[in-house]
Amino acid sequence: MIERVTEYVPGESAAGIKAVSVNEPYFAGHFPGAPVMPGVLLTECAAQLCSLVVPGNADDDRVYVLMKIDNFKFLSPVVPGELLTVSVQKTREIAGTYSFSAEITARGVTKAKGALMFTSMRREEIYGYTGN
Repeated sequence: MIERVTEYVPGESAAGIKAVSVNEPYFAGHFPGAPVMPGVLLTECAAQLCSLVVPGNADDDRVYVLMKIDNFKFLSPVVPGELLTVSVQKTREIAGTYSFSAEITARGVTKAKGALMFTSMRREEIYGYTGN
């Protein structure tokens, strides 16, 4: 969902932009005649940026999965035509678990903010096999 990464500090933080277009399919039902971007998709934008920050290796048998969404607040509706700036910052790292703070803004106004936590799992636990 992120269209461009604008800042990246490996293992620490990332920022990117998301242009919100009225042509996105979820606007048809959320809500007819009064389109508002669903909060779960705002959270997903932040989670995608976090996935860039956590360590990973294509040859590794582990993947990082979203474990927890904590205290995410949706402070102002996001509507078509807005250009979102999404920023994530690693706040904690303990034994393969990574926590992040996230903030989503548009035109200098905070639209949403909260915390996300990721943990690693073996591919076999998720998919039933170890290959890609």
